[in-house]
Amino acid sequence: MEHVTAVVVGAGHAGLAASHFLRERSIDHLVIERGEVANSWRRERWDSFRLLTPNWQSRLPGHAYEGPDPDGYMTAKEVTRFIEGFAARSQAPVRTGTEVTSVRADGDGYRVTTSRGELRCRAVVIAGGACNRPVVPPFSAAVPPSVAQLTAFDYREPSRLPDGGVLVVGASATGVQLAAELRRSGRPVVLSVGEHVRLPRTYRGRDVLWWMDASGVWDQRHDEVEDLARARRLPSPQLAGTPERATLDLNALTAMGVELVGRWAAVRDGWALFSGGLRNVFSLADLKMERLLDTFDAWARTRGVDPGVDPGPAERLPPTRVPERARLRLDLRSGEIRTIVWATGFRPDHDWLHVPVLDDKGRLRHDGGIVDHPGLYALGLPFLRRRRSTFINGIEADAREVIAHLAGHLAAGAR
Repeated sequence: MEHVTAVVVGAGHAGLAASHFLRERSIDHLVIERGEVANSWRRERWDSFRLLTPNWQSRLPGHAYEGPDPDGYMTAKEVTRFIEGFAARSQAPVRTGTEVTSVRADGDGYRVTTSRGELRCRAVVIAGGACNRPVVPPFSAAVPPSVAQLTAFDYREPSRLPDGGVLVVGASATGVQLAAELRRSGRPVVLSVGEHVRLPRTYRGRDVLWWMDASGVWDQRHDEVEDLARARRLPSPQLAGTPERATLDLNALTAMGVELVGRWAAVRDGWALFSGGLRNVFSLADLKMERLLDTFDAWARTRGVDPGVDPGPAERLPPTRVPERARLRLDLRSGEIRTIVWATGFRPDHDWLHVPVLDDKGRLRHDGGIVDHPGLYALGLPFLRRRRSTFINGIEADAREVIAHLAGHLAAGAR
């Protein structure tokens, strides 16, 4: 059996950041990756995918974007190269093509079983991310077989789908982007809308994520939030990374000809049944957006307008337009819809974790990445320690603090 002090599971940006700080503290470790470095960026993104964050915000410990387009948005291939560059620069000890099949507590450490043998270690960092498996509701099994179903992991581009209409389910970043792309291809598109986060792409002359960064909203800590469980479940904001820096909200989709319906609640006798109350759903998203923009304005007033910010009147989007007659049901047997694209979120894959640290919904029990079992840690999960935790530029501070705790755990065990 191979022995190493720490094992990091996953060689994406989170796992490599963990490796950077482990190396900085001279803690011997291995990074185990089932595929290649940045595997999810290589294999699990559609062809036109771009980051939601502008290039200047792409930064990892000692490694930042240095290209000619700081206000642009990286493609999946560019993100892959960026993370590969970080892996090379940090000299991370990555073992690729190796799948972790089991992690079990073993004395004062852990036994890690992989497709290439077993390891014994004192600490494990779970850094596989939050988007390993698409979430699809159970009633998808009742969809007629004549309708093709795929998730955002399966989707590549419109021409690969059957001819005809598409029902996109989910109106967060992925859903609105795919709905727009499919509609531009000439297809009829219906978008099923549930809870969502509405944001303008730019505000007062700056990318809205500049405001999140500069105002400190993104740095709000996990121990400062009243309802942390809810904050960790919030969907990704309705944003798209385009050269035009255009806002892609429900109004933009309506103008393109996308039909909006409510949250998909059930399938009955071949009919998709949608909930009502779109007006309330839209109003809530609009209200939260306005409150966030008010926060930005208050911050700008207290520190004086930054020279780089347009000093003109604040730009506010009009309220989300409610369809006059939103359909409450749709016959899936009629041929109107030939494909369903599920953009209903993702969840981590912890099937290999045989330590009692999961709640009744399969989520890790942790306090800011410190899992409820000595020597077990996590990185890359939503709002792990800060609001920015799942973004590339949010991993550095999280990883530094989590690895500091890990180092303290090792030191205490050595005494």
